[in-house]
Amino acid sequence: MAVGSAALFRPGTSDAEIEASAMKAMKRRKALVRFWQIANMQWIDPFFYSSPSGVVQRLYEWATEGTTEGSLWYNLWVTMEEALIGFFAGSITGVFVGIGLGRNRFLSDIFSVYIKAINSIPRVVLAPIFIMIMGLGLPSKVALAFIMVFFVVFANAFQGVREADRNMIANARILGASDWQVTRTVVIPSAMSWIFASLHVSFGFAIIGAIVGEFVGARFGIGQLISIAKGTFDAAGMFAAILLVMVVTLVAEYIMTIIENRLAKWRPQQHMDSQ
Repeated sequence: MAVGSAALFRPGTSDAEIEASAMKAMKRRKALVRFWQIANMQWIDPFFYSSPSGVVQRLYEWATEGTTEGSLWYNLWVTMEEALIGFFAGSITGVFVGIGLGRNRFLSDIFSVYIKAINSIPRVVLAPIFIMIMGLGLPSKVALAFIMVFFVVFANAFQGVREADRNMIANARILGASDWQVTRTVVIPSAMSWIFASLHVSFGFAIIGAIVGEFVGARFGIGQLISIAKGTFDAAGMFAAILLVMVVTLVAEYIMTIIENRLAKWRPQQHMDSQ
């Protein structure tokens, strides 16, 4: 037993007594944890939270019989299409604008105030505006997904450019590199870790944008299924849709990790053992 534990007992207490007291404390803690686990199970109302078996059953029904809004796979594809288009458009635009403004301080000073003003708006509140302007179809959901992704990627790309090693940039200029060569060979590789860090979370934001847009107004999509389940107090349906989105997002995160590892082979490997 540790000295600190032994100090809690009176002088002369044997190691066996200390060990027995510790075992009793562990048993009491296990019993208390079990009590609260069972108590929480009694407090959770399946009407509002469903049950794991009910969620799995609802997913099976959707997969085999379809939903009230058509095939589950078609609704999933609609959401994925909106999220993917918004993700790629927002990521590419965010990278280009972030690098461009990061390398041009004059333009950065001009546009920074506008970017900060737009970025201060909670982006999900733009969903009704986009739907009012673009309708219930694909464009409004893509626009919201684009906005959700763009500012995350832009901020990281911009900061990554600003954090580029100044000594390396100076050495490249001494060797006669042009501005474009410095950007391509020094600045962009330096910012890649920042950019990939933003891409890892950006697809989740694209999914959020697509689903929030569908939740506000749509004809198809996972967000529409959640909205219908909410309106009919179908807790199993809501959690089934959420579980489906979670699985899709985790798969996308795994794919993004593979792509990052392939594109960033130039990075030195981190070794735990010192040589």
